[in-house]
Amino acid sequence: MTRSTIRPNMVITVLCGTLTSMVVIGFARLAYGIILPSMRADLGLSYQQAGILGTITALCYVCFVLSGGLAAARWGARASVLFGLGIVVLGFAGLTLASSFWLIALLMGLLGFGTAFAFAPMVTLLATWFPEKRGLVIGYMSSGVGIGTLSAGLLVPALLDLFGDQGWRASWGLFGVVALSATLLIALFVRNPPQAASGVSGKLSAAEKWRVYRNPRVLIVAGTYGIIGLGYIVQTIFMVSFMVESGHGEVVAGRLMAMSGLLSVATGPVWGGLSDHWGRGNALAISIALVVGAMALPLFAQTLPVFFFHFLIMGLSINGLFAMIQTSATDQVAPRYIPIAFSFATLFFAIGQFFGPAIAGWLIGSTGNFTSAFGFTVAVLSAGFGLTLLIRRFPRELAVAEPQPTADMGSAS
Repeated sequence: MTRSTIRPNMVITVLCGTLTSMVVIGFARLAYGIILPSMRADLGLSYQQAGILGTITALCYVCFVLSGGLAAARWGARASVLFGLGIVVLGFAGLTLASSFWLIALLMGLLGFGTAFAFAPMVTLLATWFPEKRGLVIGYMSSGVGIGTLSAGLLVPALLDLFGDQGWRASWGLFGVVALSATLLIALFVRNPPQAASGVSGKLSAAEKWRVYRNPRVLIVAGTYGIIGLGYIVQTIFMVSFMVESGHGEVVAGRLMAMSGLLSVATGPVWGGLSDHWGRGNALAISIALVVGAMALPLFAQTLPVFFFHFLIMGLSINGLFAMIQTSATDQVAPRYIPIAFSFATLFFAIGQFFGPAIAGWLIGSTGNFTSAFGFTVAVLSAGFGLTLLIRRFPRELAVAEPQPTADMGSAS
């Protein structure tokens, strides 16, 4: 595990972070929905099988996200990110060739597994190297998700036109090339931050881990992140369908979604930079309040202007919300504990994303309308807004500080 005391170039390091989120979230997690129709048709998959593949990716991410944080704490964030990206490259490469359902299921699982070891450790690496600009650099990294989704939305149809039925394989292959390029760039230019000043080893004891997991401030941030994950995934999956069911065309709905995505690419760094100067809690509370308002709009009317303002406000606020809750997770603990604190919070986010669609789908099926699902989402996000008010009151002192060498440690040596 190589560590350096010379701070690396911020532009190159942030670029590596942006590429990482683009690959492991934009391509490995979110692009599946874009590739699925042609992939399902070519392989003859049922909708149940298609759903199982997406669930496997999400489940592997949920199961291993804590392991990714522990690996970063033990062996360094750089090693964990490189390992995770290497697994994702392997998954992409396999998907370009595989035809067996169970082999594809294994490869989709590798995408979730690799993401667990790459995403959270890269966030912690940026947060540790650039603590005074933590919101800004994490904001730039969060933009990679939007860039990846937009890129996939443009590239996949073009590759389908070029390669026909095999365009979905070419899409996975292109994602693999980009992932491999990002891996090489990180291997060349990214370094681990210096070891904690306390001089203790990189291995964390069980008591130290539980010191983080049980901390009330860490739990509040993690709970808020979980609520955001639940609300965001419900909006992502069902809002376009809500708009279409309300009598608006799919083309118009798609354009509004694209507008929201374009805005989200730019707004993450803006919100993150503002939070560095204005205060994390203040910016976080305002951004989630905007998201709650945007989610509530279609409950009152389902006209085109209402949906336009929904997607407009979401585009202006959602990526900033992600950047600031992620940054808040790193703000609560000393650098030594950032990998496990952020991975712990990300576990809540992943669980929210895992259960959100099932809850919303059940509500829609039970009531026969979308307002029940989005009413539930607004209620949950409103609870998240209440938690952000608690985050605003957090003291500046770290919730979990660096361990101090004791006399007993010295005498034992």
